[in-house]
Amino acid sequence: MSSGILKSYEAQDAGEVTPRVLETLAQERLVQSKPEKTPTESPPHPLTPFDITRQSLTTPTTRDARLQTLTRGDEGFLLSMAYSTQRGYGKNHPFAGEIRMGTVEVVICPEELGFEVAIADITVTEVQMVNQFQGSKDIPPQFTQGYGLTFGYNERKAMAMALVDRALQAKDLGEALEGPAQDEEFVLYHADNIEAQGFVQHLKLPHYIDFQAELTLIRKLHRDYEQANTKLEQSTQMQTAPSPAQQLDVLKTVTHAPSSHPNASAEVRS
Repeated sequence: MSSGILKSYEAQDAGEVTPRVLETLAQERLVQSKPEKTPTESPPHPLTPFDITRQSLTTPTTRDARLQTLTRGDEGFLLSMAYSTQRGYGKNHPFAGEIRMGTVEVVICPEELGFEVAIADITVTEVQMVNQFQGSKDIPPQFTQGYGLTFGYNERKAMAMALVDRALQAKDLGEALEGPAQDEEFVLYHADNIEAQGFVQHLKLPHYIDFQAELTLIRKLHRDYEQANTKLEQSTQMQTAPSPAQQLDVLKTVTHAPSSHPNASAEVRS
């Protein structure tokens, strides 16, 4: 639909911010609006964003916590999850509502100072993806949004993040959960690149005690398996082999059985 930047050079010089394209659709109430929060709601304060660096992430969680986790997530993982929403598990066709790149000011508020201090300007890429939504009992038909924000110039990760963000809203919109990208716990707990690398690569370190315990267990199970098979074979042989009494009965039957050969009687007389 449109591509732009967070702040054009002209807007920066004039101290103005480039308007967003989706604001036009929002004025017609054709785009999903932000949920309204009031300070009267129960704690934690609804206007205070969740901080994943200070609070443990649990599911189900809020969208602000999801967005923080996705921003820190591995690009390859997010890309595969986003691809899965298009190929077989999402059944939706998103549109790039707006792709913007520019600089933003980083501001912190030290507790000992009590006022905000600007510490840096960083480059970020922002993406808004829109999907058609047929509406529900409480929500009219409209476009829903997925949001992506990444450090630097990285449109691919930002787009993937926006697609996954939209997929994770399925439960809130009353949609059926049909794919892994819609599973909040699966996505958020496996997106961290540092944690994933550390857990996988630690396997190359020695695990003497763990391996020795597994080796001892496997040897014991193998011996038990061989002994069980030996006993089974012996039991089968004892059941199939005829007893001495059975062998004698068979011999008598063969000796006294009449023969159908025409010369059998003559041979017996002679």
